Amino acid sequence: MSEAKASAHTQREKPTTPPNRPKEETARLGDEIYERDIRGQVESDHHGEVVAIDVETGNWAIGDNVIAATDRLWERHPDAYDIWCLRVGHRTLHHFGGRPLRSAQ
Repeated sequence: MSEAKASAHTQREKPTTPPNRPKEETARLGDEIYERDIRGQVESDHHGEVVAIDVETGNWAIGDNVIAATDRLWERHPDAYDIWCLRVGHRTLHHFGGRPLRSAQ
């Protein structure tokens, strides 16, 4: 692996503090923060992009995919470790099959 690839790979693995809450709690908090603070700011212009949310602080970043959004969040907030990701305008982050599930509008 090249040094640049190793550096990028290491950057994505940066947080070393394990999450201190169950995954279900992280999901609940992330969804709550998204609905309350973020949705109105991103839904009209960023449909299909991914939002990464630090559920501890409410800080967030947006990107084309999970890695891009998470890396942007870590650039701004290096201590973020309990992160929830959502796809803007969709009920799920990923989908299997012919078409994505869209949220009711």
